[in-house]
Amino acid sequence: MDPVVLHIVGQDSPRKMEESKANSRQGKAFNFLHCFISHEFLSPEVWRAAVAELLGTAVLVFVLDTIVISSYQTKTETPNLVISFFIFITLTILLLATFPISGGHINPAITFSAVLVGVISPSRAVVYVSAQCAGAVLGALALKAVVSSSIEEAFSLGGCTVSVIVGAVSVGVTKGQALWLEIICTFVLFASVWIAFDDRQAKAMGLVRVCSIIGAVAGVLVFVSSTVIATKGYAGAGMNPARCLGAAVMRGGQLWNSLWVFWAGPAIACLLFYVYVKIVRDLPPWTEVLSRNGLQ
Repeated sequence: MDPVVLHIVGQDSPRKMEESKANSRQGKAFNFLHCFISHEFLSPEVWRAAVAELLGTAVLVFVLDTIVISSYQTKTETPNLVISFFIFITLTILLLATFPISGGHINPAITFSAVLVGVISPSRAVVYVSAQCAGAVLGALALKAVVSSSIEEAFSLGGCTVSVIVGAVSVGVTKGQALWLEIICTFVLFASVWIAFDDRQAKAMGLVRVCSIIGAVAGVLVFVSSTVIATKGYAGAGMNPARCLGAAVMRGGQLWNSLWVFWAGPAIACLLFYVYVKIVRDLPPWTEVLSRNGLQ
C-alpha cells in the first residue's frame, strides 16, 4: 500500500513502522542495561547499606552455626528447641540493628523477593546479594578459625546438611524431601516478611514487633522442619542461601553437593510469593465480591 494512503487511513508507513520497532528494541535494551548499569552502584548510601548487610550476615552465620554446634555438643535433650529459641533471639536483634540502614535483609531470598514485588531495584539487589554472600563466607571463616578440626568434622561447621556420612552409610533425608521443606518453609517465612514490606502494617505494628514476629516465625519453622523429619543428619530448613553458602565454601564435601537445594528451594518460594502478592493480594476483599454479585 502507498505510504500516502497509509497516512490518510491513520496507519504508519513501513519505514516509520520499522523505525518504531527499532526504537522499541533500543528502549528495551536500555531498560535492561539500566537495571544493572545504575547510579546506585556509585551511591554511598547503597554501599553503606551493603556494609550493614555484609556484617549482619557474617554475624548471623557465625552465631547460628555456633548455636548449632553448641546445642549438639552439650548433648541437650531438646537441641532443636534450643536452636530455634536462639535463632529467634539472634535474628530479631540483627534485624533491629540492620533494618534502619539497609532494610534488614541479611538473606538473598528476602532480597530477591523484594526485587520481585518492587521494594528495591535490581541494581541494589546485586550489591546486597554480593555483600550477603561475602558476609556468609566471612562468618564461616571466623568460625572455622576458632573451632577445633574435630568439631568442624563432627558438625560440618554447623552448616546446612541434607545428610551426613556415618561410617560408610549416608544418614539423613533425600534431596527431594529437603527441597520441598525449603520451598514450604521459606514461603511461610515470606508471610511474616510481607509485614515489613507493607508500610501500613509496619507502621501500625512498630519496628520491634515486626522484627520479633519475623524472628519468631523463622525459629518455629526451623524447629518444625528439623522435628517433623526427626532424622539424624538433616539440619532443618535453611531458608537463607547465603548462610548455607558460607559453610559450604569453607567445608565443601556433602555441604557443597547439596547446596543447590538450599538455593533452589528459596528461589522457587520467591516466585510463588510473587504470584501470591500479584494475584491473591490484589484481589478485592471477599465481602466486596459477594456484595457486587448480589450475594450479600
